[in-house]
Amino acid sequence: MTTVTTRTVAYPADNLTMTGHLALPAGAERRPAVLIGPEGTGLGDVERRRAEALAELGYVALAFDLHGGRYLEDPEEMLARCMPLLADPDRLRGIGHAALDVLRAESRADPDRTAAIGYGTGGAVALELGRDGVDLRAIGTVNALTTGRPGEAARIRCPVWAAVGSEDPIMPPAQREAFTAEMEAAGVDWRLVVYGGALHAFHHPPVDHTVRPGVGHHPRHAQRAWRDIVALLAECLPVTD
Repeated sequence: MTTVTTRTVAYPADNLTMTGHLALPAGAERRPAVLIGPEGTGLGDVERRRAEALAELGYVALAFDLHGGRYLEDPEEMLARCMPLLADPDRLRGIGHAALDVLRAESRADPDRTAAIGYGTGGAVALELGRDGVDLRAIGTVNALTTGRPGEAARIRCPVWAAVGSEDPIMPPAQREAFTAEMEAAGVDWRLVVYGGALHAFHHPPVDHTVRPGVGHHPRHAQRAWRDIVALLAECLPVTD
């Protein structure tokens, strides 16, 4: 195990003071950097641990905030916050750019070697950074098969890996088809993995608060999805680059 250093970083975005979780690998040299976006509930321990796991692998990782330091356990409150965000690509991009600026300003991060991964609403932020033409090495998303404004996917400059559960009622087959049609029409290097029998947010461990219908943990596929994300980063953003 390598020594990982973490710290909280505060920064403005979407008229809020966001509170991100930065994880740094051992050593002093610059390393490739990864932005991590949370589910609609917001930044929690799951994303913090994932940032630290990526730092163990040698990446500088920032798990970013969506709600100004709040974690929205109530599904109705979460939807009231996230649905307007998901309907406004410019707000999603603003949240993503603010976090990316913090990550790239970190002295240990190589600003020319960055990737963005995300879950749910955080995955939509990662995709909108790509549609905005941001120079990323890879985009990886789970439960985030959002489509963008016409033609903007052509600005994506890196491979896109997306994952969804086959039984996810929030991301039904029609939405998968719209997403893949958008990627294909734009000439993006894309992959979609459908995990059989999995619901929405299958990657997320069980929680002790109320969740939306159609949400559920799938331990085996959660492990597989994480391994797939790590493999994506190893392919597109190797630490030894």
